[in-house]
Parts: sequence; structure tokens; C-alpha cells
Amino acid sequence: MRRNVIIFALVLLGAGSWWMWENQPDIRNTIEQYVENGDFLTLEARYTPKQLMENHRKDLLADGQHSFQDPAIKYYPYLLLDVKYVQSDKKTRESKVLWCLTDGEMVLDTENWETTHGFEDAINAEADRNDFKVIQALAKNGGSLTREQLQNELRLEPEAIAPWIKSALTKHLIVQNDGELQLHFQNPKIQVQPQTKIKQNFVSRSTYQSSRVAKKYSASQVEKMAQAAFGPTFSIRETKEVYLPVYWISVQNPDGTTLTTYWNAISGQRME
Repeated sequence: MRRNVIIFALVLLGAGSWWMWENQPDIRNTIEQYVENGDFLTLEARYTPKQLMENHRKDLLADGQHSFQDPAIKYYPYLLLDVKYVQSDKKTRESKVLWCLTDGEMVLDTENWETTHGFEDAINAEADRNDFKVIQALAKNGGSLTREQLQNELRLEPEAIAPWIKSALTKHLIVQNDGELQLHFQNPKIQVQPQTKIKQNFVSRSTYQSSRVAKKYSASQVEKMAQAAFGPTFSIRETKEVYLPVYWISVQNPDGTTLTTYWNAISGQRME
């Protein structure tokens, strides 16, 4: 009897620990900060803080009463996936995919830092493969279709497609408006191939853990969502955590307040 109680307690402890790891990012990141040590990989910066401050001086400093403070560098976590998938021409392609663990979106090109839009909502909604079939069909057709048009697009009978539509509506991935089903994303960009154009090198860094920004999403969440999005021929061969260097450039205002802006060290673009 006592043995059964101990086993039951261990099972509950294991389940609770798994739930906490997957659903409590603050706790997970705190634990990781103590566990992770040593060097980590980052994309090689193309710009320095000084270059960006000089290039954008007129935008950042309104007048002589404003002044730059010492810039800081933070490292934002990404997941680098080594994948393979079958293209529309039925040929297998191997590629690298860079996925942000703070905004849930995939990087399409590191040169201009073009990203997708809509995958974060899918992660948060725990979208499955059928949800993606619905939203991808809508994306393919300008973002909206009638039920009949969607049924024809997916080649399904009404009774088969009804639960798919209900699921996507319940998860707020789509909405129904004036008889049409519409994507519930602003400027969606989800009709993409699972590949990132990476033109920069990765370099090894060693710095304080405090310089790394906390993850919002876990690797398992991204992997699960990618599997649902890209279908049965998509497979992940290997994953690795890498980081994007971001400069925090602060300006001292005349009233003593500070305005901090964030700059991608690879593209040189200001981040939201």
C-alpha cells in the first residue's frame, strides 16, 4: 500500500514538473539560467551601436538637450531547425529554419529580417493540422472564402469540414463575417516554405546569463506547431538554440526620463 502511494506521488510530481516546464516560461527560464553555462552561438553582428547611433542621430536626438546613454547589448533566443520536406514538385528539400522564441514567428531572410506573421497566434491557440489546412486554404485565396468555396478547396464533404471550421473559429484563428470565413490576422504571412535564407555566420560568445532575454515559447511548442503547419512530409532532423544580438540604445530626455529603443544588430533595423 505504501509503495503504491509513493509511486502515485512520483507520478503526480513528474506530471506537475512537466506542466510547469511547458506552461510557466518565467520559472523555466530561471532554471535554465542556472543550468546553462559556457559559450553560446549568435549571429555575427553587421552593425555596431556607434554606427546605428550615428546613422539615426537626427531621429533619436530631437535637439542638444537630449543625449545618448551607454548602449547595452542583449541576446534574443531563436531556435535553429535542420529540416527536410517535400516540395510541390515532389522533390525532397533540406533547409535551415530560424524561429524566434520571443515572438513565435519564423525568419524568412536574415539579410532584411523579413518574418512571417500569424504563427504566434497559432502557437497560442495550439493549432493542429486541420486548423492549418483551413487557415492555409484561406491564405491561398486572399484571406476569405465562403463555406462552400472552402469545402471545394479542401475537397471535403460538409459533415467532414464542419468540425474543422468550428475548431478554427473557437480558437479565433478565423472569423465569420457576412457569410464568409476570414483569417483573423492582420496582414497574415503564413503561406511560406519552411526555410530561412541565412547569409550571416554564427559565432561563439561567452557572456553573463543576464544578457540573454527570456524565452516566451519553448522549443517543443515551436516544433509541434511547425509539424502541424508544414504537413506529414516535414521532419526535424536537429535543433539548436542560437541568439540574435540586439542593441538597447537609450536617450536621456531633458526632464530626466529615458527613452530606450531596440535595434537588430544584423539588419540595422529598429525593432518594436
